[in-house]
Formats: sequence, structure tokens, C-alpha cells
Amino acid sequence: MVTDPIADFLTRVRNAQMANHRIVEIPASNLKKRITEILYEKGYILKYKFEDDSKQGVIKIALKYDPTSKEPAIKSLERISRPGLRTYAKPNEFVRVKNGLGIAILSTSKGVMADKEAKAQNVGGEVLCYIY
Repeated sequence: MVTDPIADFLTRVRNAQMANHRIVEIPASNLKKRITEILYEKGYILKYKFEDDSKQGVIKIALKYDPTSKEPAIKSLERISRPGLRTYAKPNEFVRVKNGLGIAILSTSKGVMADKEAKAQNVGGEVLCYIY
């Protein structure tokens, strides 16, 4: 049983990149699916595929690497809000991740979205993680 599914998601991606794997499989949930879609939209992963099995389903993520240096596209995955200490931010309090080069993923009243979209819609929420 996993008590923090978002931290598990980030750790699986981080470990797969450290081992230079091309594909990582993660147990699916709606929140993880949305985080995966955001990573794809922002160019941090190559592809993703949602597969339904008889249980909860699986997310298959194709990781992205630099073709010349073989460095992963995602340099760091950092969990911010955790079960023991929830972190919330208003639109004017969003932290710029790596001076605007990274993204923060938020859970808002209008769904899970990146920090720039949340600021454009003027909604705050729980800061799930920073990615750069």
C-alpha cells in the first residue's frame, strides 16, 4: 500500500532515469494521468500510453533523453506538498521554478495544471511538485 501516490510516481520516474531506462510503468490513477499529460505537453517526456488491465490500469511513459549527451530531459523532480505538510499558494505567491525554466504542478479547483496556466486563470491551489 502506497501512502503518497504522487511521491511514488515521481520516484519511479527518477529511478528509471537514473538507470537509463527508456520506459517506466506506473500504476494508474486520474491524478497521475493528468500529471503525465502535463509532462508531455511541456516536453519532459517523449510519449505516454494508458493501458487498462483488469485492475486499476497502468501508465507507460517513454522517457526523453538528449540524443548527444544521453542526459535525461528531467533534471529534478521535487515533491512539495506531502501528506504530513500540505503546501498551498495563491496565484500571486507562485514560486518561479529555476527562474522560469521549470514548472510547478498544482491541484486547483479547476483541475490539475501547470503554474503558468493556473496564474492565467487566476486560481491557486495545492503545490504538488516542482519539475525542471
